Amino acid sequence: MQSNQLQLLGDKNSERSINQLTEDIKFITQEIQELYCLDAIPWVIGVSWGKDSTTILQLIWNAISELPIAKRTKKIYVITTDTLVENPIVSTWVRQSLKTLKTAAHEQNMPFETHLLYPELKDRYWVNLIGKGYPAPRVRFRWCTERLKINPANRFIRNAVRENGEVILVLGMRKAESIKRSAVMKKHEKGRIRDRLSPRSSLINSLVYTPIEDWRDDEVWLYLMQWKNPWGHSNKDLFSMYRGATADNECPLVVDTSTPSCGSSRFGCWVCTLVSRDDSLSAMIQNDEEKEWLQPLLDIRNELDIKNDRAKRDYRRIYGKVELFERNQKGKLSVDTIPGPYTKKWREYWLRKVLEAQTQIRQTAPQEMRDITLITPEELSEIRRIWLEDKHEFDDSLPRIYQEVTGEPFHDRNKTPETETSLLGADEWGILEELCDEDEMHFELTTRLIDIERQYYTKSRRSGILSDLEKCFDTSSRSREEAIQNAYHQRDIKEAIANADVKKLQKLTQSPEPQEQKWSDFKFPNKSNIDN
Repeated sequence: MQSNQLQLLGDKNSERSINQLTEDIKFITQEIQELYCLDAIPWVIGVSWGKDSTTILQLIWNAISELPIAKRTKKIYVITTDTLVENPIVSTWVRQSLKTLKTAAHEQNMPFETHLLYPELKDRYWVNLIGKGYPAPRVRFRWCTERLKINPANRFIRNAVRENGEVILVLGMRKAESIKRSAVMKKHEKGRIRDRLSPRSSLINSLVYTPIEDWRDDEVWLYLMQWKNPWGHSNKDLFSMYRGATADNECPLVVDTSTPSCGSSRFGCWVCTLVSRDDSLSAMIQNDEEKEWLQPLLDIRNELDIKNDRAKRDYRRIYGKVELFERNQKGKLSVDTIPGPYTKKWREYWLRKVLEAQTQIRQTAPQEMRDITLITPEELSEIRRIWLEDKHEFDDSLPRIYQEVTGEPFHDRNKTPETETSLLGADEWGILEELCDEDEMHFELTTRLIDIERQYYTKSRRSGILSDLEKCFDTSSRSREEAIQNAYHQRDIKEAIANADVKKLQKLTQSPEPQEQKWSDFKFPNKSNIDN
């Protein structure tokens, strides 16, 4: 190891020597061997291919390799979750690592089996943000972690439990990573059945094994640099990846909401807005001219990460109702509306931005990275379906945007009668928009009513159409001002009831409630209007 690397890995506050670390490695090796041979319970190692999980994997590989081949009978699953919005550099590293490990396991008769996991289509980042309009994740609305990370890993673990009765999940968690991580680990220690084996309430019939829980950062790096990687990958290349970024905490395998998310980690998602800024991606671009092609990703991430995005979002929640929340602003109670999903304009804007970034990167990235995919064909097809079927946007703008940006026609991977035989399109959409003369709610209500009729037109049975039409009137028959006014009115009534304020309640119930246009008003106009 070079002297400057040793200096970086050193720690002035080290509490144990290299000899003591060596003895601990021998102890852990023996512990792994005994635990492995104790029963037939398979192991699942969660790896992100950062420093901690690589250390865990290397320790276990070396321990098992010392066993006779006849004793290497128990399967060890190595799982990695790809959120499909990973830093492209890290994503490439992960795939290369899995490939190398798989080859070495076969050649060396090792019981390791690799699995690259993905979120279900409905849970993917762009399907939710661009398709459904979910706003960029925030600490109070961290919708991404469970969908992208927890669910894929837990689904694999549950399947392994079904097949084998129980599993041991091996993680590279360390108390020294953060105060929060230490607190979480100490909490789980209370239920331990033996050293470093903890149950998890969220994972039935699963025990979590954390061999390096008491290691410090410098000890992790010392081990990786001094002990050779047994499956033939380069730990020095891993070190170089970390050295190119300012942050140095890897993104752990997340198995429940108590596990801290990536934060500003090296191995997080490039779209992450759970931190104030992405130090790692910025550093990679600044520290290496060859990585300047990543700039479009950082630009999108920074544009998503704005404090006040109300202007880009609907004033109603995703199910169409206005909701209010209270907050304390400088000692004064403030009641405001909760913004909902991104509007059609901004969902189309984000789609265009991602496609433009993908097109640009495929032209400017190194040759080996030019097949990069930021948004998959399957995701594009699902987004198109959501826009057409769920949001009733029959102008079908996705294929047009795709062709404008990429210069290629869009081929839908999920063709349905709804997407291929539409009776309405962009021309009809434009005519209605002109007729409604910038009346936002009138236009929305009209397009939704027409599209519901279109959707039921090809069905053999039309049961349910009346209910769907009623939902349209419930969510789209009031103007923005009327809907918000009505929400405040209902809140005042509930507050008066809660406080037993009879006078206020009588005043509120006697005052005219904000008017709402009912379906019957449209279907059965009054007679005088008909006669005229």
